[in-house]
Amino acid sequence: MKAQPWPVVASLYVVFLLIPLFWLITLSFKTEVEITQHFTIWPHDPTLDNFLLIFTVSSWWMGYVHAGIYVVMNVLISLTVALPAAYAFSRSKFRMKKPLFISLLFFRLLAPIIMVVPFTEIFYDIGLFDTHIAVALAHCYFNVPIAIWILEGAISAIPPEMDQSAAVDGHSLLSFLCRVLVPTIAPTIAVAAFFCFMFSWVEYVLSGALTAVNAKPISGIMMRVASVSEGDYGVLAAVSLVGFVPGIVFFLLVRRHLLQGFAIGRV
Repeated sequence: MKAQPWPVVASLYVVFLLIPLFWLITLSFKTEVEITQHFTIWPHDPTLDNFLLIFTVSSWWMGYVHAGIYVVMNVLISLTVALPAAYAFSRSKFRMKKPLFISLLFFRLLAPIIMVVPFTEIFYDIGLFDTHIAVALAHCYFNVPIAIWILEGAISAIPPEMDQSAAVDGHSLLSFLCRVLVPTIAPTIAVAAFFCFMFSWVEYVLSGALTAVNAKPISGIMMRVASVSEGDYGVLAAVSLVGFVPGIVFFLLVRRHLLQGFAIGRV
């Protein structure tokens, strides 16, 4: 039998993907002198100074705190708004329902940089500039549509008879949504939360433009340091490496629901 080239191609592709990550890891353990004056693959004199700087200087580690605050706020707001909206799209009949539902994806296709000027003006005028809620609400503009799209698929897969049975049992609409629907589609909610989390965590254009000092995320701090300093590559690499941790932790927390959710929801 003729050998198939695909395993080799796949292996080379995986290696290609891992090279930047490998370089990021090695840079984070190198001194600034080794980075700027010598080309080395492995750190000759490994150091933890870059990581110690991150966790001892408040201007660095507070960037993670600020990002974590608005990310959590965004996920909670997005899911709270998307769930009843997805239920309405699934169960209700109204004019222009299908075009409106399809148009939700249009908002997700927009580049965040397009909305920098209007969002900056709006939040500055209402006194929310440089606050966590401003970034969270701006991210909702992109996350709520995709969350509605994902959740609607799971709700449509549930027979309408379940709604009727809940009404007979005395559940109000709010009670049905919270006590019956949410546990039933929990895996799909986890998928929607995952997408909202990842977008909000990695997005840096809006989060950088809508903050100055009090809510500046780690991505904004990195951009500011990189623009004014020719060095600090080791510190920036360490900051980037630590930035992987929240995403990995969140994935581990919802991993049991993700596979089920991908199978049930519209993803």
